[in-house]
Amino acid sequence: MLATLAALAAAPLLAFAAPAAAQEAYPTRTIRFVVPFSAGSATDTLARVLGEKVSSILGQPVVVENLPGATGQIAASNVARAAPDGYSVLITSNSTHASNQALYKKLSYDHIKDFEPVTTLGTITLALVVNPSVPVATTKDFIAYAKANPGKLSFGAGSTSSRLAVEMLKTGAGVDILYVPYKSNPQAVSDLLGGQIQVMFADISTTLPQARAGKLKALGVSSAERSKLAPELPTMREAGIADYELIAWFAAFVPAKTPAPVIATLNKAMVQAMGDQSVQTALLNAGIEPNSSTPEALAKLVASETKKWAEITKAAGIEPE
Repeated sequence: MLATLAALAAAPLLAFAAPAAAQEAYPTRTIRFVVPFSAGSATDTLARVLGEKVSSILGQPVVVENLPGATGQIAASNVARAAPDGYSVLITSNSTHASNQALYKKLSYDHIKDFEPVTTLGTITLALVVNPSVPVATTKDFIAYAKANPGKLSFGAGSTSSRLAVEMLKTGAGVDILYVPYKSNPQAVSDLLGGQIQVMFADISTTLPQARAGKLKALGVSSAERSKLAPELPTMREAGIADYELIAWFAAFVPAKTPAPVIATLNKAMVQAMGDQSVQTALLNAGIEPNSSTPEALAKLVASETKKWAEITKAAGIEPE
């Protein structure tokens, strides 16, 4: 009888201990990195480089799943509705967590309520590139050509950063260029190479290899200062567009209600990975400037960037769809 009573008394303690042990054991199986853009995009490159290192740190496989489309809404919704257990991680950009909120009246997810922040992952500058058939050599040449041919040029964008970068150029320079939406930037670059569209702003990791191979013309960058990764390219400010600056960023999020210990484990592994020299070299070679942060710092970034992108969209005269 005493043994039975002792067992019953211990049962609640065991019940509480089991979940705690399960949390401490995380991870015990494959982790899924969900990317809102197609293979070959900067976000995809980042996810694969990061995933390989995080896998070695945590001792579990990391698989990258690309779910492009709807400017990231498909991937974001997929992770928002996943189990909050740390096995589904959104590796994304400002598209899903700052700029979409300014471009759409209604989204399929809530970027604050549906997610828990993990860490920032890096930033990237965009490059203005044109098809070689466009008879220009500089951004100033391009602006003059666009003004002389209103509505005859078209630009592609597979992310909100790419779209707004051109919209800012249009507003600042007073030119008319037709917008053509794509699921992801690599698809837009493919059509740019083929001449179906004539211009785009996209991350330098996607555009510069094509430009340096002579397949595209690179005219300038979106940052306020010249990029260390492409110092030969002038800024839009140098071309006469005052106050022009647009930098894209990357970060990791998990579903809302993911346990704090799980988030802490992911944050620690990702921060360690981003500090690894081989990871930094691989990302810099891809045009990505790596960084990391606490979850709290990422939450503050999302709040400030959401406001910033709303201001950019308003200034560009874009009405939410």
